[in-house]
Amino acid sequence: MAVTTTDVVVTDSAPAASRARFRFLRGGKTRTGLLILAFFVLLAVAGPWIAPYDPDAMSDQLLQPPSADHWFGTTQTGQDVLSQILVGTRGVLLVGFLAGILATALSVLIGVSAGFLGGAADEILSMLSNIFLVIPGLPLIIIIASFVEDTGDLLIAAVIALTSWAWGARVLRAQTLSLRRRDYVEAARATGESTWRIILFEVMPNLTAVIASGFVGTVIFAVLSEITLAFIGVADISHWNWGTVLFWAQSNQALAQGAWWWFVPAGLCIALLGTALSLINFGIDEFVNPRLRTATGASRKVRMRVGFTPVARTAAPEKPAPSGFTPVDRSGATQSPGEPAPPGTPESPGTPSKEPSA
Repeated sequence: MAVTTTDVVVTDSAPAASRARFRFLRGGKTRTGLLILAFFVLLAVAGPWIAPYDPDAMSDQLLQPPSADHWFGTTQTGQDVLSQILVGTRGVLLVGFLAGILATALSVLIGVSAGFLGGAADEILSMLSNIFLVIPGLPLIIIIASFVEDTGDLLIAAVIALTSWAWGARVLRAQTLSLRRRDYVEAARATGESTWRIILFEVMPNLTAVIASGFVGTVIFAVLSEITLAFIGVADISHWNWGTVLFWAQSNQALAQGAWWWFVPAGLCIALLGTALSLINFGIDEFVNPRLRTATGASRKVRMRVGFTPVARTAAPEKPAPSGFTPVDRSGATQSPGEPAPPGTPESPGTPSKEPSA
């Protein structure tokens, strides 16, 4: 008997090496986030050259709404808002990426070393991480800014990095503790590999996705911190960034005057950049966590094919026939004692057959 079933044919979509390398880029969230981030990076690089006006130049066109001459309108002193946003993009991304790189380097160095070395080194490095974990970043920057005349982007990025690496170090320490006793690590140790070579070539490749996720999270925190400091007037307001635009708009009561074009473009840029970084972080999280991994990140495609597949039936266990029961074959003939049972009929040895009555 043949039954209709569905066969699942699994085919490889690409070579194994290519799948492992570009699996992270297959998610729609990741691609969208990278495209938006690439757009802002392009603005940060070419912003000062493509700005139509000098962001500090004043004119007699005061609080003008968006027009052909000023796409994002002008401020209360006639400054071009579009030029301020284009020039300020570089400062925001500079602080964000610089703080992210420094904080990620510290978290990898301290977290992986503590988890792999263990013993006294683990205790000392873990204590150092716990100390920096409770140090608040923004109040520390405010205190430093009160003593330093020029609070530039580099100083802000350094302080943010020094106060935001501890959490990533704790996460990497926990992941390293789960990897240090794996079979491939023990095999490398048994072959005489040095400790730092094992960390670099055996442990670190398995922590790449976690490190990337921590880097993106630190960049988000650094960008928001830089904009917050500029908005409250702690950072140097002579250097343009999106927070500085919002600071001058709030100081001159742009909302009360109905000058929405003064603060809405900067707010949209902050929202878009935060969305791009969050989408990248979500894509990394889906790639790392198997429970969140969607079909877009699968390395193989499933093709359904309908056909006929023979199914084998197993014989039921034989049971003794009840007393007085006469086995009958499919043609209706009775089975005499001592004769073999026809195929497919139950057989009850030792039970006398009963002749049909006339």
